[in-house]
Amino acid sequence: MMEESAAISSSNVEIPMRNMSKTRDGQERTSPFRDSASPILDDASDNYDTFRDGAEADGYSAASALLGDGKSLALALPNSEKRFWFQRSHGLYDPEQIATQPSVFDDPETLQEYRPPPTWENAHRFDPSARWTWGEENAVVRKIDFRIMLFAAIMFMALELDRSNLNQALADNFLEDLQMTTNDYNIGNTVFKLAFLCAELPSQLVAKWVGPDIWVPTQMVVWSLVGSLQFFLRGRSSFLWCRALLGMLQGGFIPEVILYLSYFYKHHELSLRLGFFWTASAFADVLGGFLAFGILHLRGVDNKAGWRWLFLIEGLLTLVVGLLAFFLMPSSPTSTSGWLRGHKGWFTKREESIIVNRILREDPSKSSMHNREALTPKLLWQSMKDYDLWPIYILGLTFQTPMTPTNNYLTLTLRTIGFDTFKTNLLIVPSKVLHVVTMLGLTYAAEIFRELTFTSLIGQLWALPFIVFLNVYDLTEINKWLAWTIMTLLLCYPSAHPIQVGWNSRNANNVRARTVSAAIYNMSVQTSGIIAANIYREDDAPKYKRGNRVVLVLCIVNIFLYLATKAWYVWRNRQRQRVWHGMSEEEKLRYLRGTKDDGNKRLEFRFTH
Repeated sequence: MMEESAAISSSNVEIPMRNMSKTRDGQERTSPFRDSASPILDDASDNYDTFRDGAEADGYSAASALLGDGKSLALALPNSEKRFWFQRSHGLYDPEQIATQPSVFDDPETLQEYRPPPTWENAHRFDPSARWTWGEENAVVRKIDFRIMLFAAIMFMALELDRSNLNQALADNFLEDLQMTTNDYNIGNTVFKLAFLCAELPSQLVAKWVGPDIWVPTQMVVWSLVGSLQFFLRGRSSFLWCRALLGMLQGGFIPEVILYLSYFYKHHELSLRLGFFWTASAFADVLGGFLAFGILHLRGVDNKAGWRWLFLIEGLLTLVVGLLAFFLMPSSPTSTSGWLRGHKGWFTKREESIIVNRILREDPSKSSMHNREALTPKLLWQSMKDYDLWPIYILGLTFQTPMTPTNNYLTLTLRTIGFDTFKTNLLIVPSKVLHVVTMLGLTYAAEIFRELTFTSLIGQLWALPFIVFLNVYDLTEINKWLAWTIMTLLLCYPSAHPIQVGWNSRNANNVRARTVSAAIYNMSVQTSGIIAANIYREDDAPKYKRGNRVVLVLCIVNIFLYLATKAWYVWRNRQRQRVWHGMSEEEKLRYLRGTKDDGNKRLEFRFTH
């Protein structure tokens, strides 16, 4: 047995490891244990079947069995996870193999540095010796998808219905009924975004203090009532007041839910689920189009406009979802019992152990704060001045700005070029559906190829030729179906939003930073909406030549911003690599014990890009 300095990678963290064990062919292999007798899975497979029956008789998977000499526990090979369903074909995937990944918890010294504090809400389920199989882990993930992710997507659909139904109302003479202009519409969008922006961080801090399981349902109930009261709009002033209130009440919802989901999922799992999360938003737009088609036919009922019934009915739908959220959002993986969730909760003790330990083995920082622990002003300031996350914030500010004006004005443009109210609401559906397909494809591609920056860049390259077309041709003078096709193809661009939200979460590297950075990133996205809402102006209508030149420049600038972001994170990782690899094994352990560096400022942390 040779003792050398070695390291394995767990998520974004380089872990110092010291011992080497022999494989059957005599080659040396890194082991995440100090005990020289500790085998990894391949070396233990001969003994595995011997302990399977006894372990399962005690109510545990065979993965929990002690192996060999009774002192050592099996581990999966690093990066052995089959992340996607198509990788789990017969012969390539064995559900009975150990799924427990090597981590800092396998070394007694680093275990003490990374052990969850006793105040963490899931600390009673932490067990560095816990082992489980891929079959067990994948079953637990599917259960989380059904119990947690599905309802999160439904809540997001409710949000999207209430914040986007204004677009459908435009097709029903909304502006004319309230004696407003398109500039008033732009101001309303700006007011909404500003209120949303101002509420984003305070709302996130409240959610961190009282818990998202309480704050998110409260938000939904209150904003649904305001949304329904738009039935009584009388003019410009009441319109602007309602937009401001809706923005204030909806602000923070998205980062709160994203932080909440991070309690249940690994990083790559979260990125993929966020793809489906925004798919729910797009699906809500599709559903909203069909609902609007039906509800707007109520124009004349009780002498009221169709758009009034649209606001009322969709607001009441959100109210129902908000009330259900009080009973269907557990506070943590280990606290799922409740009135509608059952006395025993959703997960068994075994499943809770798997959820908690698999999350911490990938990212020990997720135990750094209790889920109802408030952020102090000092911690808030530390997060806000984290310049290593600024490149992602800048991308959030600019990446979808070139496409947003076309999206905001799609219904008005379709009416202008000759489509009627009801056909207009149906013609917006194809772009929403195709946008879902391309967004999911892009999100999967980012995780399959493990490349975030260049994958995210594809959305800009997709949009560029269509934006050039808008600068060359006047949509009001060409065939209306060709104009619709160009706008539809532009708007079905593959959005990098799910990738960048997950990217931001990975590079934050602790709960405190993740809480604040999620809000700041979403604030950047909302700010981009404010910018985009004022690109197409009344004095530029209906051709919007000046506005189209602006979006063309922004699209080109975005391409260079992605390249600059890639260069920044590569450079930062190389800086740390030189310092970390220049340290001896003992120096690394002294650093882990004594450092005051936190989150992504730790030397062993590597940024994803």
